[in-house]
Amino acid sequence: MDAPHGNLLHPLPPAGPDEVLETLLARGGIRIERIVSFGQSSPDGFWYDQSEDEFVVLLSGAAVLRFEDGNRTVDLTPGTWIDIPAHCRHRVEATATDQPSVWLTMFWPAAVKTT
Repeated sequence: MDAPHGNLLHPLPPAGPDEVLETLLARGGIRIERIVSFGQSSPDGFWYDQSEDEFVVLLSGAAVLRFEDGNRTVDLTPGTWIDIPAHCRHRVEATATDQPSVWLTMFWPAAVKTT
């Protein structure tokens, strides 16, 4: 059996008005995506409020995430990762305009909390 494989940094899609999202793997409740940004950011007033946990690694470029709790920001540079729990409202404040920003994101069902 030929195992799926590829390179996360090559080839990259051409720059355009929208980010490019590609699902690389979806299995057993886990989804892995590559996102390529070309200076995009979240629309004014928009906050992600996802029902899944999300782990993000920035592979190239630069980005700034803003979190609604306390209005804090996190600067992402290549190699930086962040674990974002479900329903932690956040937005992409900015991505690099002079080069593509390549993200590797992993999503899985939020842990069920018991009391």
